[in-house]
Parts: sequence; structure tokens; C-alpha cells
Amino acid sequence: MGKVIKVAGPLIVASGMQESRMFDVVRVGRDRLIGEIIELRGEMASIQVYEETAGIGAGDDVVSTGAPLSVELGPGLIESIFDGIQRPLTILLKKSGDRITRGIEASPLNHNKLWEFIPTVAVDTHVIAGDEIGYVQETPSVRHKIMIPFGVTGVVKKIKSGNFTIDETVAEILTDEKIVSVTMLQKCAVRSGRPYAEKESPSTPMITGQRVIDTFFPIARGGVAAIPGPFGSGKTVVQHQLAKWASADIIVYVGCGERGNEMTDVLNEFPALKDPQTGEPLMKRTVLIANTSDMPVAAREASIYTGITIGEYFRDMGYNVAIMADSTSRWAEALREMSGRLEEMPGEEGYPAYLSSRLAEFYERAGAVRVLGSKNIKGSISAIGAVSPPGGDLSEPVSQATLRIIKVFWGLSASLAYRRHFPAVDWILSYSLYSDRLNNWYNENVSPDWSSLTTSAMAILQEESTLQEIVRLVGADALSSKDKITMDTAKSIREDYLHQDAFNEIDTYTSLTKQYRMLKLIISFDKLARQALEKNIEAEDIIELQVKEKIGRAKYLEEADLAKFDEIEAEMKKEIAKLIG
Repeated sequence: MGKVIKVAGPLIVASGMQESRMFDVVRVGRDRLIGEIIELRGEMASIQVYEETAGIGAGDDVVSTGAPLSVELGPGLIESIFDGIQRPLTILLKKSGDRITRGIEASPLNHNKLWEFIPTVAVDTHVIAGDEIGYVQETPSVRHKIMIPFGVTGVVKKIKSGNFTIDETVAEILTDEKIVSVTMLQKCAVRSGRPYAEKESPSTPMITGQRVIDTFFPIARGGVAAIPGPFGSGKTVVQHQLAKWASADIIVYVGCGERGNEMTDVLNEFPALKDPQTGEPLMKRTVLIANTSDMPVAAREASIYTGITIGEYFRDMGYNVAIMADSTSRWAEALREMSGRLEEMPGEEGYPAYLSSRLAEFYERAGAVRVLGSKNIKGSISAIGAVSPPGGDLSEPVSQATLRIIKVFWGLSASLAYRRHFPAVDWILSYSLYSDRLNNWYNENVSPDWSSLTTSAMAILQEESTLQEIVRLVGADALSSKDKITMDTAKSIREDYLHQDAFNEIDTYTSLTKQYRMLKLIISFDKLARQALEKNIEAEDIIELQVKEKIGRAKYLEEADLAKFDEIEAEMKKEIAKLIG
């Protein structure tokens, strides 16, 4: 047992801790506040406390639990809402009201609830770590697999069926040395990744239904992406859209230092939102971690590790998981505050020198993997982090450290946001290093000319960027007829295709088939317009054709009405043919 000798906000220094180890969880004072050892010097330990430390003084007891910060993994995770250290907020609300009482304890999972365990292996089956021995149908959307724990290999000597709590034995495994009892509960330290058999190169896109992302800057399943942008540019809305519509089996949403009202929106929206994949409420395959800006700063630092560990657990079942971290900038601010209190040598702008390595540790836990077990099952974690650079300055340390790690950069533009163009993803600034790798998938599964269409569209947008300089200098009248068509097509791509209304029931999500039909319509009009120019038709006459309005409103066609694209295309050809005479 140690004694407190110094208190500096959430940082406590205790003596007499020579038996402790780094990252051990401790209990501090009479209220048994939760803390974690983050520095050891001889018998002196620096402890970050995950609760308000008011009232703690010199001489108070510090008791080490001898175990690292861990999460409980088992049935009951889905639909749960946790804080940064996996305390269930719904239980804390009942116990202490709207404000979390210091020292309050609550088990992350319900240890009294009975779950129906359905075995999938027989007695005398040889199993290794990661093998499924049974499952619980946790929600209509999630089959929760019960797996053999790490380090256990042997023969199933007993397997049960029926209703059990997560602490009760459901199977007994005979190993070389003894009988091992297996329950539905696992515990896992959060600061080190769960093991897997092999990491693979991501090759399948995670479809988001957001046109600017799927078309120009796709992310692969198992990929990593960042959404940097200034205040008000729509980072949180983009992440909400991805959480709602991304083609992932499990969503883990981490509100890391987020505003309370934005987390409230998530908590209100997700239960009411119908999952397009299953028809069930979206919460039926979602885990929420809410560590809002008014919660203890130390727990904010732990929250993304809690989230990624839960994600790895579902990945090990063979699921495709998407984790949203909003925002890593506020996580880095928590890291900076704790580093300052430890009196460590500051790096750029006061951030600790290890900022880049900590960010890399988080993002590198994403990926497509072949999981442990004998069945050659694959799973993935796609990590998407929002970055909130002060004033939108992408040269600041968190943005720069993130850019060195991620492969997809969805840069949000303040000027686009001010013009009410959402999502405000800047198509000139953004990039995806997965595009070339995923083009084959798009060409095989959507249309053989997908990649050529997207290349043509991006070339037009880039050419428009150059032509705008000329327009600003000498005016639009100085443009040639071909340049006028280029500007008009680019406007159509921007306003009719890339602009997407997150709050419109039809426009909020666009399937890949509809995306292809929309883009093909715009590019086909561009080609026909250029053919008309060769017949000496004025650019202004082409631009004013009535079919242009139907092209612009094609985004509001329902998925069941995609045949109407053929009608618009036929009308487009007819009007241009009539113009040519």
C-alpha cells in the first residue's frame, strides 16, 4: 500500500509503490478513485486518476489492484453506452443521477442476466485459441460468438447448452496440464492489441453511401482515414453519416472530448434510425463510448484504447468493424495536459514528444486480418479519426502526425462549408491511397467503366480549378466554348453529384449503382455537349437545355426508380440531336 505525497489535478504522486508495475490500476483515497500508473521512479509512482481528485490529500492510501486497465468482453456489449474506462453510463445514471459520483463502481456488463448459449462444437473436438465453441444471439443483428481464450489449446470434454450468466462455465477444455473452464466473459488489457494470425492487405472497399467518398476517396475495409477540418466544417456530421451507413457489421463510436449536445444527438438518433442492412434499429449493432468534454481529462486519454479493444474483440469473431474517434485532437490535448503535469520535456506546441508514436499505436491496431483459430476466418477494423486543428491550420502537430500515418485524407474546407456545400470535402486537397487498389473491385462489381468515369470527373474538377483563376482575372466571357462546357460540367458534378443532403431521406444514402448512374449521366452529357460544339452549336444553347434540370434532380430518385435514368438519358440525347438538327 502506498501513500499520496502530491496532488496536481488528475495527477497524483504516491510513495511506497515499489511492488507496482507500469499501467497497473490503483484505487486512491477513501472514495477508492480509479487511477492508472503512468510513471515509476523507484518507489515513487505517478498516477493519472480517471475521476475528480478534489478532497484527496497527502497521506491518503493508494492500493494497487495488480492488474492493468482492462475491459470486460462478452454478451451485453452491443447497445451499451460506456464512459472512457468502460463504466456503463445507463447504470451510473440510475445510481447517481446526471453527474457521476466520485468513486462510484459499476460492472461494465450485467453479470446477473441470463443469455441463451447455443453450442457449435461437440465433445472430443480439438480446439485452439480463437475457435468458436458456441454463440449467443445478442441482438437480431449480431451473433455473439463465444471463443476459446488466448493460450488455451486442447480437447472439449464438456459443452453445455441453455441459459447462463457470463460468469458461469459453458465448456471445459482438457489441455496438456489441466482442465480449463471457459465462460462467456473475457477480460483484456486495453493498451496492447489483441493477437491475430496474420495481417493482410486491405482489398475491399467499405461502402459509405457518401458520393464524394465512395467515388473519389474510397476507404478499404481495414483502412485508416482522417477527417481534419476547422470548426463548423461538418466533421461530426460526416462521422455520424459514416456510422449510420458504412458497410460494417459493428460500429464503435468514441466521443472523445466531444460536446455533450453532439453525443446527445447520437444517443437520440441511433435508436430511432433504421439500419439499411438489417431493418433493425442501428443501435442493435453499435457500441457507444461517451467521454464528453466535461468529463475527467485522464479518462478521455483512455477512451480510444477502450474503443479499439472492443473493436478488436468483434474483429476476432470475423466481423468487419468501423471505429469512429471524434476527435483525436481532444485526445491529444488530454495527452498534453497529463504530460505537462508529469513535467516531461515538451515537444512542438507543448505536445509530448511521443505524440506521433501514440497516434501510430492507435491507428496501427486497425487493419484486415486473418484471426486466430483453425477456421481461417477474416475480420477487419476500419479506423476513422476526426482532427480539429485550431483555426483549420493543418500544419499543427496533431494533423501532421496523423497525415504521416493514415492513407485516406478527407480534408474539409471552411469555404465550402460557408457556401453550404456539404459534405465539405475538398476534392483538390483530399486523397486516398487505396484508390488504385480498389478500382479493380469497382470495375468488377459496379461497372467496367467505373474507374474511367471517376478519372474523367476528377480531371474536369481539376481543370475547373485552373479556369477559375482565368475567370477571376478576365471574366467568364473570355473563356472558349469548350471551357464553358467544362465549367458547366464541373458545376453539375459539384452541385448535383458531390453535394449531398444528410437530412434528406433519399439523398442521405446513395448506393454504388445509383452513384454510377448519376455520374455517367453527367459525363455523358459532357461528351454529347462537346460533340454538339463540333457542329457549331453555341455553348450557351447547350447549357440552357431543359434536360439539365432533370439531371440535377436525379439525386432525389429512389433506389427503386433507377430505370428513370434511362429515360433521362434518352431525353438528353433527343434534345441535343434536335439542337444539332
